[in-house]
Amino acid sequence: MIEDFKKIYENRHNYMKAWKAKNPDWKVLGYMCSYMPEEILYAAKVLPIRWLGGHEPQNVTEPHIMGMFCPFCRDVLAQGLLGKYDYCDAIGITHTCKHINQAYESMILHRGVDHFFIPTPSKMQDKQALPYYAGILKIFKEQLENWTGKKITEDDLKRGIAIVDENRRLMRQVYETRKADNPPISGLDSMYMVTASQMYDKQEVNKIIADVIKNELPGRKAKNDPGIRLMILGSEDDDTAFINMVENCGSSLVIDDHCTGSRYFWNTTEPGNDLMSVIADRYLKRPPCPIKDMPNRTRIPHIQGLAKEWNVAGAIVIQQKFCDPHELDKVAIVNGLKAVDVPTLYLEFDVTVPIGPFRIRVEAFLETLGSEDLF
Repeated sequence: MIEDFKKIYENRHNYMKAWKAKNPDWKVLGYMCSYMPEEILYAAKVLPIRWLGGHEPQNVTEPHIMGMFCPFCRDVLAQGLLGKYDYCDAIGITHTCKHINQAYESMILHRGVDHFFIPTPSKMQDKQALPYYAGILKIFKEQLENWTGKKITEDDLKRGIAIVDENRRLMRQVYETRKADNPPISGLDSMYMVTASQMYDKQEVNKIIADVIKNELPGRKAKNDPGIRLMILGSEDDDTAFINMVENCGSSLVIDDHCTGSRYFWNTTEPGNDLMSVIADRYLKRPPCPIKDMPNRTRIPHIQGLAKEWNVAGAIVIQQKFCDPHELDKVAIVNGLKAVDVPTLYLEFDVTVPIGPFRIRVEAFLETLGSEDLF
């Protein structure tokens, strides 16, 4: 049922505590960046779950992170310091922005948790990136073997790849249905679905998604009137209150590009004999975070392609306050969308989103888009 994903999202910690009690032979690793190689974790019988914020005011992170670091990293750290993720046996992160890395470092320093750091290459387009990263993943595999006390076999790796790739394929199928003039699933329900895939056991989530694709989406309409078709992109975003508000203003969010959305699942692995190279290649080729998109900007044509394929009338570009990578990316993205005649609305997010003021700006943007259709 589509409603199941909302339940998982809103009750993630209770779901995970119950899951862990039923699966004592598994460990749980909480990760803070979508470049985490989940295939290897599933192969090791370590369940990867994404640490996200609680979208509530907090007062525990000031001694750890300066106020000019992004609200997302402070919110994530707050959840850890408050014990929300205490069912995790370890935390992990890949080489990413300095802000979320500080949340990881503070958890290690002040909570003494087991931890794994994966130095993903910054220049993912470099010809040396693949052999380098494949070697790093082999080291990560050995570290997991030492931590769990279990050998990870080739069959284990194939099983891990199959689990994660199935989720990616299913999510792509769901997103394809959103190309319809009246999509069968809303942007909000799509967000619940993809975040549930990151917060819970994919083996169970995949079954629910497959059932929804087969039995619920055919012939379904999320709204009587889908309104204006919008794209949302930019910094990390799992703010369901904001998404709900936008879609209640006479629009449908039909596609996204952010690390809790399509960038997380967009491409699958490609066949190959060296499984570490297969996994490494997938992450090197995924739609990149702006911090990894160098020296050539590959994000622009990808985003332009999404806007065209999903037939959007406008785009909301969001940025977590003080998010350096996306702030430096903003002008290029806005200009890239302008080049394909897609107007944009820029919004800056904090831990809690000011729904009232944002509603006024969204409604004005939609009114502008609607008036353009008259001429």
